[in-house]
Amino acid sequence: MSKVRLATVWLDGCSGCHMSFLDMDERLIDLLERVELVHSPLIDLKSFPDAVDVTLVEGAVSSTEDLEKMRKIRQHTRILVSLGDCAVTANVPSMRNNFGVETVLERAYQENATVHPQVPHVDIPALLPHARPVHEVVPVDVFVPGCPPAADTIAFVLEELLAGRMPDLSGQSRFGA
Repeated sequence: MSKVRLATVWLDGCSGCHMSFLDMDERLIDLLERVELVHSPLIDLKSFPDAVDVTLVEGAVSSTEDLEKMRKIRQHTRILVSLGDCAVTANVPSMRNNFGVETVLERAYQENATVHPQVPHVDIPALLPHARPVHEVVPVDVFVPGCPPAADTIAFVLEELLAGRMPDLSGQSRFGA
Protein backbone atom coordinates (compact mmCIF):
# COMPACT_ATOMS: atom_id res chain seq x y z
CA MET A 1 0.00 0.00 0.00
CA SER A 2 1.39 3.40 -0.96
CA LYS A 3 1.76 6.13 1.59
CA VAL A 4 -0.46 9.22 1.68
CA ARG A 5 1.41 12.20 0.25
CA LEU A 6 1.29 14.99 2.87
CA ALA A 7 2.42 18.59 2.50
CA THR A 8 2.45 21.53 4.89
CA VAL A 9 2.63 25.18 3.84
CA TRP A 10 3.33 28.35 5.79
CA LEU A 11 1.93 31.61 4.38
CA ASP A 12 1.53 34.88 6.35
CA GLY A 13 1.45 33.68 9.95
CA CYS A 14 3.66 33.09 12.96
CA SER A 15 4.50 29.38 12.47
CA GLY A 16 2.53 28.50 15.60
CA CYS A 17 0.49 25.91 13.69
CA HIS A 18 3.67 24.20 12.54
CA MET A 19 4.92 24.26 16.13
CA SER A 20 1.68 22.53 17.20
CA PHE A 21 2.20 20.01 14.39
CA LEU A 22 5.66 19.30 15.83
CA ASP A 23 4.11 19.07 19.32
CA MET A 24 2.49 15.83 18.18
CA ASP A 25 5.81 14.43 19.44
CA GLU A 26 6.04 10.63 19.14
CA ARG A 27 2.83 10.58 17.10
CA LEU A 28 4.92 12.11 14.31
CA ILE A 29 6.93 8.88 14.12
CA ASP A 30 3.73 6.87 13.77
CA LEU A 31 2.44 9.37 11.21
CA LEU A 32 5.59 9.10 9.09
CA GLU A 33 5.06 5.35 8.85
CA ARG A 34 1.79 6.12 7.01
CA VAL A 35 2.58 9.31 5.09
CA GLU A 36 5.31 10.67 2.90
CA LEU A 37 6.07 14.29 3.78
CA VAL A 38 6.55 15.67 0.27
CA HIS A 39 6.68 19.41 1.00
CA SER A 40 7.03 21.53 4.13
CA PRO A 41 8.98 24.45 5.58
CA LEU A 42 10.31 21.72 7.90
CA ILE A 43 12.20 20.11 5.00
CA ASP A 44 14.28 21.65 2.24
CA LEU A 45 12.12 21.25 -0.86
CA LYS A 46 11.65 24.45 -2.83
CA SER A 47 8.86 23.65 -5.29
CA PHE A 48 5.44 22.21 -4.59
CA PRO A 49 5.04 18.68 -6.01
CA ASP A 50 2.27 17.20 -8.11
CA ALA A 51 -0.34 14.74 -6.78
CA VAL A 52 -0.43 15.64 -3.08
CA ASP A 53 -3.16 13.88 -1.10
CA VAL A 54 -3.42 16.27 1.88
CA THR A 55 -2.01 19.77 2.35
CA LEU A 56 -2.14 21.64 5.66
CA VAL A 57 -1.98 25.42 5.06
CA GLU A 58 -1.04 27.80 7.85
CA GLY A 59 -1.40 31.58 7.51
CA ALA A 60 -3.33 34.15 5.53
CA VAL A 61 -2.96 34.96 1.84
CA SER A 62 -1.26 38.37 2.05
CA SER A 63 1.04 38.73 -0.95
CA THR A 64 1.13 38.03 -4.66
CA GLU A 65 3.50 35.15 -3.88
CA ASP A 66 0.99 33.65 -1.40
CA LEU A 67 -1.78 33.94 -3.98
CA GLU A 68 0.23 32.23 -6.73
CA LYS A 69 1.38 29.56 -4.28
CA MET A 70 -2.19 28.79 -3.14
CA ARG A 71 -3.49 28.50 -6.69
CA LYS A 72 -0.75 26.00 -7.54
CA ILE A 73 -1.23 24.08 -4.29
CA ARG A 74 -4.97 23.78 -4.86
CA GLN A 75 -4.40 22.44 -8.37
CA HIS A 76 -2.10 19.73 -7.04
CA THR A 77 -3.86 18.80 -3.78
CA ARG A 78 -6.76 16.42 -3.29
CA ILE A 79 -7.72 17.59 0.25
CA LEU A 80 -6.82 21.13 1.34
CA VAL A 81 -6.90 21.92 5.07
CA SER A 82 -6.96 25.50 6.41
CA LEU A 83 -4.97 25.08 9.61
CA GLY A 84 -5.41 27.73 12.29
CA ASP A 85 -7.22 31.02 12.65
CA CYS A 86 -4.99 32.91 10.18
CA ALA A 87 -5.78 30.44 7.38
CA VAL A 88 -9.46 30.21 8.37
CA THR A 89 -10.22 33.92 9.01
CA ALA A 90 -7.02 35.86 8.13
CA ASN A 91 -6.87 36.70 11.87
CA VAL A 92 -3.76 38.72 12.87
CA PRO A 93 -2.45 39.35 9.32
CA SER A 94 -5.78 41.02 8.48
CA MET A 95 -5.21 43.68 11.15
CA ARG A 96 -3.48 45.71 8.40
CA ASN A 97 -6.56 45.66 6.15
CA ASN A 98 -8.03 48.93 7.43
CA PHE A 99 -4.87 50.95 6.81
CA GLY A 100 -3.84 50.29 3.23
CA VAL A 101 -0.63 48.78 1.93
CA GLU A 102 1.34 52.03 1.52
CA THR A 103 0.51 53.22 5.04
CA VAL A 104 1.56 49.88 6.53
CA LEU A 105 4.83 49.78 4.58
CA GLU A 106 5.70 53.38 5.47
CA ARG A 107 5.00 52.75 9.15
CA ALA A 108 7.06 49.56 9.25
CA TYR A 109 10.00 50.55 7.07
CA GLN A 110 10.28 54.33 7.41
CA GLU A 111 8.64 55.63 10.58
CA ASN A 112 9.88 52.78 12.79
CA ALA A 113 13.30 52.34 11.18
CA THR A 114 16.41 53.69 12.89
CA VAL A 115 18.88 52.63 10.18
CA HIS A 116 18.35 53.18 6.44
CA PRO A 117 14.62 53.96 6.52
CA GLN A 118 13.23 52.87 3.16
CA VAL A 119 10.45 50.67 1.86
CA PRO A 120 12.02 47.61 0.18
CA HIS A 121 11.05 47.11 -3.45
CA VAL A 122 13.54 44.49 -4.65
CA ASP A 123 13.16 40.73 -4.21
CA ILE A 124 10.05 40.88 -2.06
CA PRO A 125 6.53 39.91 -3.14
CA ALA A 126 4.01 42.71 -3.40
CA LEU A 127 1.39 42.84 -0.68
CA LEU A 128 -2.20 42.32 -1.74
CA PRO A 129 -4.63 45.14 -0.85
CA HIS A 130 -6.04 42.90 1.91
CA ALA A 131 -4.85 39.82 3.80
CA ARG A 132 -7.43 37.11 3.10
CA PRO A 133 -8.34 33.71 4.48
CA VAL A 134 -7.41 30.79 2.23
CA HIS A 135 -11.02 29.93 1.29
CA GLU A 136 -11.47 33.36 -0.31
CA VAL A 137 -8.88 32.52 -2.96
CA VAL A 138 -9.24 28.73 -3.42
CA PRO A 139 -11.74 26.06 -2.31
CA VAL A 140 -10.94 24.53 1.09
CA ASP A 141 -12.06 21.07 2.21
CA VAL A 142 -11.41 21.16 5.98
CA PHE A 143 -11.30 24.12 8.39
CA VAL A 144 -9.33 23.70 11.63
CA PRO A 145 -9.70 26.77 13.88
CA GLY A 146 -7.37 27.58 16.75
CA CYS A 147 -4.52 29.93 17.47
CA PRO A 148 -2.83 27.59 17.14
CA PRO A 149 -4.87 24.39 17.00
CA ALA A 150 -3.73 21.93 19.65
CA ALA A 151 -1.46 19.06 18.65
CA ASP A 152 -4.28 16.68 19.65
CA THR A 153 -6.63 18.43 17.22
CA ILE A 154 -4.14 18.24 14.37
CA ALA A 155 -3.52 14.56 15.13
CA PHE A 156 -7.28 13.93 15.16
CA VAL A 157 -7.72 15.65 11.78
CA LEU A 158 -4.89 13.67 10.22
CA GLU A 159 -6.12 10.36 11.68
CA GLU A 160 -9.60 10.98 10.30
CA LEU A 161 -8.28 11.92 6.86
CA LEU A 162 -5.95 8.90 6.79
CA ALA A 163 -8.95 6.70 7.65
CA GLY A 164 -10.82 8.15 4.66
CA ARG A 165 -13.20 10.25 6.74
CA MET A 166 -13.78 13.99 6.77
CA PRO A 167 -13.12 15.13 10.35
CA ASP A 168 -15.99 16.44 12.47
CA LEU A 169 -14.39 19.07 14.68
CA SER A 170 -17.50 19.73 16.79
CA GLY A 171 -16.19 19.98 20.32
CA GLN A 172 -12.60 19.40 19.15
CA SER A 173 -11.48 22.94 18.40
CA ARG A 174 -12.55 26.55 18.60
CA PHE A 175 -11.27 29.91 17.45
CA GLY A 176 -8.46 31.41 19.49
CA ALA A 177 -7.77 28.24 21.45
